[in-house]
Amino acid sequence: MSSTPAGTAATPPTTPLTAPVSPGPRGPAGPAPRWPGLRRWTRAVLVANLVVQIGIVVTGGAVRLTGSGLGCSTWPQCEPGSFTPVLHEATTWHPLIEFGNRTLTGVVGIVAIAVALLLLTDTRRSRAYRRLGAVPLAGVVVQALIGGVSVLLHLDPAVVGVHMLVSLGLVAVSTVLLYRWSEGDGPVRPVVGPRARATGQALVAVAVVLLALGVVVTGSGPHGGDEEVAYRFEVDPVLIAKLHAAAVWTFIGVLGALVVGLVRDAAPARPRRAAVVLLAVTLAQGLVGYVQYFTGLPEILVGVHMLGAALLTASLAWTVLTLRERSW
Repeated sequence: MSSTPAGTAATPPTTPLTAPVSPGPRGPAGPAPRWPGLRRWTRAVLVANLVVQIGIVVTGGAVRLTGSGLGCSTWPQCEPGSFTPVLHEATTWHPLIEFGNRTLTGVVGIVAIAVALLLLTDTRRSRAYRRLGAVPLAGVVVQALIGGVSVLLHLDPAVVGVHMLVSLGLVAVSTVLLYRWSEGDGPVRPVVGPRARATGQALVAVAVVLLALGVVVTGSGPHGGDEEVAYRFEVDPVLIAKLHAAAVWTFIGVLGALVVGLVRDAAPARPRRAAVVLLAVTLAQGLVGYVQYFTGLPEILVGVHMLGAALLTASLAWTVLTLRERSW
């Protein structure tokens, strides 16, 4: 028999003071992680991580477009016997630009360390998500090594191209980390039909080809990263640019089919908004690409195009993630 007196409402159990703090708008019921006071900064750190990963693409492009790729003649030192540029009367601005980019890599590394510490120690989240938090830090190490190899091989276009593709991969991972922070670790549940999901997968496949061809276009063009070292891919730059343009139009066609399908099927607002934003980014990127092609590849437009590639990568990752959800 119940011991509660008749006519008296039962008192609901109180929430213990040690209950875990929610990482986002909702929170899982798991053991409290270490350093709970720092958890409120996790989302800000993940935003900063995405920003610096995109920023390093832009500054790396600036190194290349100003001919400063060999401003530091060796690696990991800038000059033999010195980690900083050696200034003298004949010093140009190239060593300063290259050294500045290397210094910014240190900033990216610090943010990546913060991401790894905050996510790897967050025992409320799934093991897979926590391990993903270590990818930006591992990527910084890999990128430093690739950058060093590119200098030692005098800006071989294949190595420089890999450098760019890894950067775009880190932008995608950083986007996933930020998006996943505000959702749970439960099973994936589609929020759109199978046709839209298949279209999203096709969009990713076309994007991989598109970005890879973009790297080849850059590797066959005039901006080799140094005013004296001019080794480029031995391909017809006009032909490869046309293939890249064909991939862009294919991407736009698949993306258009996705947008139409989401609207026709009355999909939730989030994937529809994300797909429209991705379409706007893609059209802007295509416009910049055509303008730079017909104006002789001016450095500033090539730099804008590299920024656009990073933004397109982030927007694509975000759009694909909106096609499904995870519960707590």
